[in-house]
Amino acid sequence: MEEVFKSFCSFGAGKDGAALMDNSKFAKLARDLKLLDKKLTATDVDIIFNRTEVKPKTERKINFKQFKAAVKLLAEKKYPGDADGASKLEELIAAGKPTAKGATKAAKGGAVDRLTDTSKYTGSHKERFDESGKGKGLDGRREMDKKASEGYVGGYQGMDTYDKSH
Repeated sequence: MEEVFKSFCSFGAGKDGAALMDNSKFAKLARDLKLLDKKLTATDVDIIFNRTEVKPKTERKINFKQFKAAVKLLAEKKYPGDADGASKLEELIAAGKPTAKGATKAAKGGAVDRLTDTSKYTGSHKERFDESGKGKGLDGRREMDKKASEGYVGGYQGMDTYDKSH
């Protein structure tokens, strides 16, 4: 159960997350582990987190010992009159882990596929990639036209080839 507590404490905080849980992470634990029902609501979870049996009024976060006291109060609310309520709830919590809901995913659409599929590139852009789609680096950016590398424009055809009508 302590591993689950630590995983919820550090969820979204990076690798250096502290072993203290705030109210939002406590509510996330109740939501993600599907502890909420008609007997135990999100409001009840908030109230239990802020009770003086769990933490002093001046504190904003709880440690593992205080978390266990909060779980006991959650069990009393979720399983009223059940002597095994606390152990049932501890088993539910020990089997869970945080989930990322509503996280953004890579877009899958016609325009994205068209723009990122290198096999569909045309013109000078297709020269920048090999058959597998991997970029060639500087080799793909080298000028293919010898005249263009000498400073002439793309339509230059050579000396004395211009249209005489002008």
